[in-house]
Amino acid sequence: MDGWVSISLSWGLTFLTQTGAGILANCSLLCLYNVTLLNAHVLRPTELILNQLILANNLVLFSKGIPQTAVAFGLKSFLSDAGCKFVFYLHRVARGVSLSTTFLLSGFQAIKLCPSFSGWLEHRVRSTVFIGFCCSICWILHLLLNMVVTMNVTGPKNSKNMSVENIYRYCSSRIPERLVFCVSAVIYASTDGVCLGLMVWTSGSMDLVLPRHKQRVQHIHRNRLSPRPAHEARATRTILTLVSMFVSLHSLVGILSFWMTQLENPHPWLMNTSVLVSLGFPTFSPFVFLFSDTHMSEFCYVCWTKNTNAPSMVSGP
Repeated sequence: MDGWVSISLSWGLTFLTQTGAGILANCSLLCLYNVTLLNAHVLRPTELILNQLILANNLVLFSKGIPQTAVAFGLKSFLSDAGCKFVFYLHRVARGVSLSTTFLLSGFQAIKLCPSFSGWLEHRVRSTVFIGFCCSICWILHLLLNMVVTMNVTGPKNSKNMSVENIYRYCSSRIPERLVFCVSAVIYASTDGVCLGLMVWTSGSMDLVLPRHKQRVQHIHRNRLSPRPAHEARATRTILTLVSMFVSLHSLVGILSFWMTQLENPHPWLMNTSVLVSLGFPTFSPFVFLFSDTHMSEFCYVCWTKNTNAPSMVSGP
């Protein structure tokens, strides 16, 4: 019994650390972009997508990381029926928006790099109005698509009924009819599969175009023109890293979820590992941007210079 409690506390501390670090990193990145917007009065089109991705990542961490942390620390039945519906609906919507906005990032960056696309399309991609419209469509689509979650999820008080099954040990779900289950599975699998496939295709296109883009950058630097191409090359490498992380973690979650469906009573270790992996992208993706964004390096440099100059100013005459 003591060993089980120790393992549960270890998982709780792991979830707490991962969720807290992810929320802190996403909030820091959001503040960084908004401070830059207030100072420069200019919002880059990709930063608009990043704001949506950061919001979706935080919602995933709040709706899944916090309840899992509470369960690992021993809290049970802390959500009502309405609370379970809201939490699972919020998680499904945020997860879908995170998938869609990651695809938008890779797709728009591929369009900007590939010279084969028409100038009209490239002009539309660089428009904040057009990108804002695409982000709104993503939210509306997933808000409507995941409404079926509210019909199936119930509170933990009904978990003794044979028509329901436990979900993550703090909520339950009614077992839907076979036809409804198959239709829902096809819809969710097709939307996820299309986005993942397009992300892999756009990432491959960027990977092929990037060497030629670097040659153009070297030519531009020799002629001492605008440094914008260097910025786009750096942004492309960041997005490629982000897409690789998303596809690998999403695929691993799919394998673990399929494994759990084949077991009558999945081991808690398997369920906790699946949750840990599913929270990996919203936790670590903001660090990719924080370590690669030039605004962050400039902000850290300004803070460092202020701290180093402060003692000399105090000790002066």
